[in-house]
Amino acid sequence: MKVTSQEIAEALSSHCEKSVEITNVEFDSRKVTEGSLFVPLAGARDGHEFIQQAIENGATATFWSWDMAQAPTEISVIPVEDTLKAMQALSKYYLAKVGAEVIAVTGSNGKTTTKDLTASVLAQRYRTYKTQGNYNNNIGLPYTILHMPEETEKLVLEMGMDHANEITELSQMAQPKVAAITMIGEAHIENLGSREGIAKAKMEIVDGLSEKGLLIIPANEPLLKPLSQNLSQEVTTFGLAEGDVRGEVTREEKTATTFTVAGESFTIPLPGSYNVTNALIAYTVGRFFGLSIEEIRQGFATVAITQNRTEWLTAGNGAAILSDVYNANPTAMGLVLETFQKLPTNGRRFAVLADMLELGPDSPTMHAQMSEHIDPDKFAGIFLYGSQMENLRDALQVSGELPVFYFEKDKQALIQEIETQLEAEDSIVLKGSNGMGLYEVVERLQKLN
Repeated sequence: MKVTSQEIAEALSSHCEKSVEITNVEFDSRKVTEGSLFVPLAGARDGHEFIQQAIENGATATFWSWDMAQAPTEISVIPVEDTLKAMQALSKYYLAKVGAEVIAVTGSNGKTTTKDLTASVLAQRYRTYKTQGNYNNNIGLPYTILHMPEETEKLVLEMGMDHANEITELSQMAQPKVAAITMIGEAHIENLGSREGIAKAKMEIVDGLSEKGLLIIPANEPLLKPLSQNLSQEVTTFGLAEGDVRGEVTREEKTATTFTVAGESFTIPLPGSYNVTNALIAYTVGRFFGLSIEEIRQGFATVAITQNRTEWLTAGNGAAILSDVYNANPTAMGLVLETFQKLPTNGRRFAVLADMLELGPDSPTMHAQMSEHIDPDKFAGIFLYGSQMENLRDALQVSGELPVFYFEKDKQALIQEIETQLEAEDSIVLKGSNGMGLYEVVERLQKLN
């Protein structure tokens, strides 16, 4: 980024006393560097309180919504009514100035992996930037836009939500050329009431979609069909057994899956057919923007996946760890379990499952139903963590065929039991909502003697 504070002020219909060059935008005063515009957001503490730290770290300008009598005098000050709305408006201005075309991805599961696959594919021909980490909300999305290099041609943005109308705001901010929905699951059903409510919230992604744009949706989701029937934009469906873009899995390995589309073979460095559906979105985006089959194939082969999304790691004692601990809902957990128990292992298989959050009044039933995705003959033991996982424990104990270790709150006891059971040749999968902190278990297992 290279703009002046005067240009920013004019873009926001504001003003500033002195014009300085801006090369970066930060809302965390600790991350401010020389030439930064500091955006003081309201949080547990108001960001305005950290203006001196921002100045000491190199801020040359700031948005300011407090009384101007309290504003700093040593840097350029741009008065605004609402600092977050100002950052969002600035991101729209900067996006238009750069001229990058946006690909927006949302869904109950798989959106980060889909974002990574799509960006890797597009990068084979275009200068591409993507959402870093999980910066996918009304703060993270404009922040991502403002951090893209000026030469960016394609911008892949992940859009998250837990309430209605949130994706509308993000889509209208980003004005995507292509929008994709990975799947409709049960995440945030507590806030949205039903899967129908979730589907409607995800479909808000079309609210900012270009009139000549493309919407990509799963063919096996009946809830999306009536919501997409009357759109003026092109709609393409994808799936493993149906859809306009169909994939067929031909080989599943521990660290890779091979599949075909229209007679062409591709390999992604990820396990599971559910990741193939994510790849079908990336394939569709690539073809929409004119990439060749070989470019798409190379993009899949060289993808860098965001941490904690279907990530193979090694325990300190040599056991194989499949870490998928960033988030969880029943559909996603079921897919991971079904994939894991099909993968080859030299030793035994274990699973560590933690509560899936925000499932509402049906949460006990949804947790218990995970037993349908666990073949007792394929696992040596199941470790369960959290109050809701008591329901799965009870469901699994009906048959009594499988050792089940349940821990409601004691994470240290959970870790100790896993360490006692896990041997060098074994494989273990971990899945649960981010709020359950299974990453701590993963970190401990990596240090296991």
